[in-house]
Amino acid sequence: MFNTISAQQDFSSNGTLPQNLERLHLILIALYSVNLAGGVAGVIVMALQLFQRNIQSVMTIIIINLMVVHSILLLSLPFRLTYYISSEWKFGWFTCKMFSALIYAHMYITFIFYVAIIIIRLLRLEFRRWYTKTWIAAVWFVGTVVIFPIFLSYYGTSKNYNHSKCFQFHRDIQEQGMMIANYCMIGIMVATVCALFIIQLAVIFQLAMKYWPDMNSRVEFRAQMKSFFFILVILVCFIPHHVFRIYYIQNFPLEDDHDLFLYNEIFLAFTALCCLDMLCFIAGIAH
Repeated sequence: MFNTISAQQDFSSNGTLPQNLERLHLILIALYSVNLAGGVAGVIVMALQLFQRNIQSVMTIIIINLMVVHSILLLSLPFRLTYYISSEWKFGWFTCKMFSALIYAHMYITFIFYVAIIIIRLLRLEFRRWYTKTWIAAVWFVGTVVIFPIFLSYYGTSKNYNHSKCFQFHRDIQEQGMMIANYCMIGIMVATVCALFIIQLAVIFQLAMKYWPDMNSRVEFRAQMKSFFFILVILVCFIPHHVFRIYYIQNFPLEDDHDLFLYNEIFLAFTALCCLDMLCFIAGIAH
């Protein structure tokens, strides 16, 4: 399925990418453009709505933090777009590593916030605002002070990387510790989503049977449907990347400029589509 190619030699000889790599670059440019445009629009409009309403509920606090983590990722997308348009990284090696770590940090922090929203609605939990702010602060601390520096320390450390290329840290995956960490994250993500999916469907079915045929007029039923929306976002945006990640880890190529890197990047770009969730909030699909 994935063929090894001498893309670096072709690019240096005629100044253009091979056709298959060019096609994959165009897909990435399209995906990140949609993420950037839709994400910025959603964050701006949602911020205006929250400012006008001035609501200080637990859900509002979580939504505000989702907006912040989305905004941080959106700031990095123009750099990714520039790289895939020009096919050359011009912003320094540390910046490349930082933006590589950022998209993963965004995915997992967003995942934690989604799961929190689902569980709070599923169990009808009532939290004080200070308690919510405390665990959210803990999430930010672990993500930015613990996980993010570890990523920077272990990814991109090989001296054999071409610094004019970015987001290709395949040699670091050979380390046993990195392979174990990747498999653990995949297992946790898939197991959590499967469990929440089954439980959420069971709750929705139970409420549908209880309130049939007027379940759509019931606040409780609509709240659970909104939680189901977040599960669908995880299934569409996050799970494909983690499933493909298994194949990528087991079949990563040793040579540079293999098209498998770009397939991995495409699945990673899909994780950033969750930035469009603010548009769904605005449209009333979830809030």
